[in-house]
Amino acid sequence: MNYDSLGKRLRQERRKMHWTQEKLAERVDVSDAYIGQIERGERSLSLDTLIRLANELGVTVDYLLHDSIEITEDQFVNQLRQIMMNRSPKEKQMALDMIKLMFTHLDDLSRTEE
Repeated sequence: MNYDSLGKRLRQERRKMHWTQEKLAERVDVSDAYIGQIERGERSLSLDTLIRLANELGVTVDYLLHDSIEITEDQFVNQLRQIMMNRSPKEKQMALDMIKLMFTHLDDLSRTEE
């Protein structure tokens, strides 16, 4: 687990809300010292605390843990399958067209940077 990155993301989201550590601590029912330790990457936290923090800050747990999660090629494919599941053929084609367009644009950008 990358506690430093988690702490930085928490701090960033707390500041976006214009909250002090004390305000966030009060909202999730922990001490402000504990919030400070989490933000500095000095303390681990329970799943329950992580979920309460994510809910209060209006972000997802996977966003907060982004730097700690390693996604394999198979996991990417499985995520795409889950996204496409129960979609109509027209919606699936639209999603595929969007992905192609995005990668064409990225390829064009990388060529102009060379």
